[in-house]
Amino acid sequence: MNNTDKIFERFPPFIREFIYSHSWETLRPVQVAAAETIFNTDNNLLLTSSTASGKTEAAFFPIIASLCESMPSSVGVLYIAPLKSLINDQFLRIDELLDETGIRVTHWHGDVSQSHKKKLLDDPSGILQITPESLESILMNRSNDAVRIFSDLRFVVIDEVHTLTGSDRGNQIICLLSRLERLIGHSPRRVGLSATVGDPTLAAEWLSGGTGRQTDVPVLPAEKLRWRLGMEHFYIPNLAPIQADTPQIKFKPPKTPTAEIDEGYEYMYDCVKNKKSLVFSNSREQTEYLTATLRQIAKNRGEPDVFLIHHGNLSASIREEAEAKMKNEEFFAVTCATVTMELGIDIGKLERIGHLGAPSSVSSFLQRLGRSGRRGDPPEMMMVFREEEPLPNAPLPQLIPWELLRAIAITQLYIEERYIEPPRVKSLPFSLLFHQTLSTLAASGELTPKRLADRVLGLPPFSAVSREDYKTLIVSMVKNEFLQLTEEKGLIVGLAGERLLASFKFYAVFKDTEDFTVRSGSDEIGTITTPPPVGDRFALAGRVWEVEELDTRRRLLYVKPVEGKMEVSWPGDYGEIDTKILVRMKQVLAEDTVYPYLKPNAQKRLETARHAARASGMLERSVICLGGYTWCIFPWLGTRSFRTFRKYLAHNASAYGISNVEFEGCNYVIFRMEKAEGRELAEGLYERVRREGIDPSELVGKNEIPVFEKFDTYIPGELLRKAYAADRLRPDEAEARIAEIAKEYK
Repeated sequence: MNNTDKIFERFPPFIREFIYSHSWETLRPVQVAAAETIFNTDNNLLLTSSTASGKTEAAFFPIIASLCESMPSSVGVLYIAPLKSLINDQFLRIDELLDETGIRVTHWHGDVSQSHKKKLLDDPSGILQITPESLESILMNRSNDAVRIFSDLRFVVIDEVHTLTGSDRGNQIICLLSRLERLIGHSPRRVGLSATVGDPTLAAEWLSGGTGRQTDVPVLPAEKLRWRLGMEHFYIPNLAPIQADTPQIKFKPPKTPTAEIDEGYEYMYDCVKNKKSLVFSNSREQTEYLTATLRQIAKNRGEPDVFLIHHGNLSASIREEAEAKMKNEEFFAVTCATVTMELGIDIGKLERIGHLGAPSSVSSFLQRLGRSGRRGDPPEMMMVFREEEPLPNAPLPQLIPWELLRAIAITQLYIEERYIEPPRVKSLPFSLLFHQTLSTLAASGELTPKRLADRVLGLPPFSAVSREDYKTLIVSMVKNEFLQLTEEKGLIVGLAGERLLASFKFYAVFKDTEDFTVRSGSDEIGTITTPPPVGDRFALAGRVWEVEELDTRRRLLYVKPVEGKMEVSWPGDYGEIDTKILVRMKQVLAEDTVYPYLKPNAQKRLETARHAARASGMLERSVICLGGYTWCIFPWLGTRSFRTFRKYLAHNASAYGISNVEFEGCNYVIFRMEKAEGRELAEGLYERVRREGIDPSELVGKNEIPVFEKFDTYIPGELLRKAYAADRLRPDEAEARIAEIAKEYK
């Protein structure tokens, strides 16, 4: 009997029946590898394989088999996922598997009823599926119950680890697991799941933090690429030009502004027409506008409106409706979505992925592409790019289609190198440190400063935080009444801390806003950040609403639906870009390769950009004069390195008469330079870097308060500046690039 057969025989009959019922002829390599680690070792496990390769089953088949061999006396498996929708989806999948076993599956998050949760509290057993925020709530508010609930916990499964490593939310999970392990007195095995991990060693190190266990990362056979990929480009249509001899007519715009439907949107509509599809955009604004536009096209053509929408500001009912309709094989639908549909929610067999613009990372591209092509068919994606046509006298940077270049570079990096961005590591997460300090004291009661420091700084994410810096934070928290010093010289939660703890929003470490809930009749539509006045209109859920009543005290907005289409905006961060992508973008401009996935317009746009790039000399010299005293630098650096470069340029601006520094993403820097030429700037910067290097702390202003994370407003400025220098700047790549720019003049 070979190894695969031995593993299959060890599975209980109901798992074997599940495999037969799904017509799997053999166990997949990822399933065999997972079972070998779980059955034959005591190690942690990191499973990385493509979307729809069966990772969830690979982890749960041997875990459930081991539970059946020896049933735990409490919750035996903790499954942690970053999205409620992912938990809901996995709950249904695992519940189906365990239907007749007696092993209970409980899902627990903000949308789950108290009666459902009470069943678990009364009889803790089986598998608990939970968000980080709900686990935080249990450890804070039910610390005495936690031992009873988790005393015999055997496994912790963390899904979509690539979205968590290096983030405050991911580090919160590691803190919570470490705190839980202290309570129950042992370390359950951890299993991480992801389709896209760039550096498995770093991800495995993060996953195992504090456990003392080795983490197995099975090396699986490389999969042959089978994609159907297309990219097409369109210029946004302008209004008819006004002739010089024609008087301009002033007019009052309609109350509900509508956009002209253009070729790009029409093309996207035709790409997904009559196909069960997901259409991704990079922001909620784009998703809202795209949904409304596709609905408008359907109405204009007299065709059915089959368009759904899915993003984080929509009500649970609207999101769940989209998920249910996409899963229904008899229902044809197109869902416009943000990152909320990027992760592993099973929405059945999708025929095509649409994408407006370029993703920001290789990881995101693969996640989104992998949503289609399940059950044997190759993944299929069409990207559509829209930009305003540059005027004849436009400056050089505007002649380059940066998003199209990024999409090509991302695609080529994976095709050529199987490259995926490595996880980013955050060394000084002070916002999370503030949060975990309050949470720890809320759960434990009074602690001496030393015991509090030992307990909190002993959590793996804070290993690089010095006791001196923690003392600075604690003194500030006492001064601002988040903490209080007792007569016995102990620390307890202060009045300001109690106010924070009183809100359920405290449990989340990601930044939230004081949103207004939008209601139409008895239906909850979603949330918006800034409410318009009564009578005004706004877009949400792919539709336009008119405000009928505003209840500021309860933060409620009552609306009615109206016809039309409008733009909407939310605050947000659209992700970091890796330096390798920018370097490959330059290569795209420099090489003559004809990429087979470019459609005619996109190919023509690339040819035009290549001609402009070569004619300007920007591929040979990174510092280009745009005329007079106006200069431009193309650093070809990713987000953190680009930020370091432009701050270093500004830091040395006076020596070269540099002013009016402007930048676009991380593509280029435009500035005015009156005291030097390109050679002097390039060689001067290099000489200084060679002598002194780049000190990140010098690039952060003494009065600068870099607030990014949720609790940063409560952190002393000196700590925020230290964290910014450590975690948001990248001097090594900036130094290397400055040396390369200087060599261009040799």
